[in-house]
Amino acid sequence: MTYAHWLQDFETEAERRGQREDPPWERGAKLHPDVAKSVQRFQVGEAGDGANLIAKAAGDDTYLAAVKLFVAEEQNHARMLAGLLAAAGVPTIASHWSDTVFVKLRRALGLRLELMVLLIAEVVALRYYRALRDGTGDPLLTQVAARILADEERHVPFHCHRLEIAFRELGKPARAAVFGAWRVLLLGVAITVAADHGQALHRLGVGRLVFVADVLTAFEAALARIRGEQPKPGPRYTPKRARPRGLF
Repeated sequence: MTYAHWLQDFETEAERRGQREDPPWERGAKLHPDVAKSVQRFQVGEAGDGANLIAKAAGDDTYLAAVKLFVAEEQNHARMLAGLLAAAGVPTIASHWSDTVFVKLRRALGLRLELMVLLIAEVVALRYYRALRDGTGDPLLTQVAARILADEERHVPFHCHRLEIAFRELGKPARAAVFGAWRVLLLGVAITVAADHGQALHRLGVGRLVFVADVLTAFEAALARIRGEQPKPGPRYTPKRARPRGLF
């Protein structure tokens, strides 16, 4: 795909989103306190204005336009998560240390580093929102998580496309070294998220080790895209428990 294809993809999604009704907030939601606390933290992470990324994307008008629409989708995720929390009678929070660390890392250097850190967050989000979608019987939570997950599944290849271009200039030894360090950072983030959200993941039927393993599998698929290879389907864990633990 080219940037023009990605821009068309984002424009099509924006039009579809504009025509689709919001989830039925008035029905309310029942979230276990552990899950609610976890959603609060992810809501903060989705709520950035994306100004730094947009500034770094300048130089290619088509890519810049696609990035702006990507940021709009992320902001819509924050809006929907806030709506979900409100429906459950839970307030949003102003900040969380994990989001502060991610923002500082992303802003440290240029566009390539920002996208590398952002891709880690997107890969983690893939597994997290899948757990939210599949792990409870609350209809509103399931619907919100499914909508966000569908967007994240498009965001990962979008960023991989840009990074594939960005890494072409590096020789294989240098690229291997960067990818090795990247894996270490990803592992550290996955372990941190699994620990920080462990109680919520447990309620959603996903163990910490399973969460980390699934994130690593998704990341390797992303690296394959960046190397210009076809991602290989990884193993997918299916919980033995038919139902999640207590919802309220």
